[in-house]
Amino acid sequence: MLFMVVERFKNRDARAVYRRFKEKGRMAPEGLTYVGSWIEANFDRCFQLMECDDPRLLQQWVARWQDLIEFEFIPVIPSKETVETITPLL
Repeated sequence: MLFMVVERFKNRDARAVYRRFKEKGRMAPEGLTYVGSWIEANFDRCFQLMECDDPRLLQQWVARWQDLIEFEFIPVIPSKETVETITPLL
């Protein structure tokens, strides 16, 4: 399953987040796969696409970053799959 992850950097402190990332990497548990990410130009938020079959992996990941980041998780489906699902109903 795919999740759009919206990360809000606490205290707008992107430097602290990037410092930890440089030192320790993404710190995602095995089974949680990074797909891609985009950062707002003002460094307030990061949008990451992550993939996993077990949502508990997201909880493990959050536990490693929650002192620096507030997370929002949105389950998403690729547009191509959505078109395949909805087309027979049109």
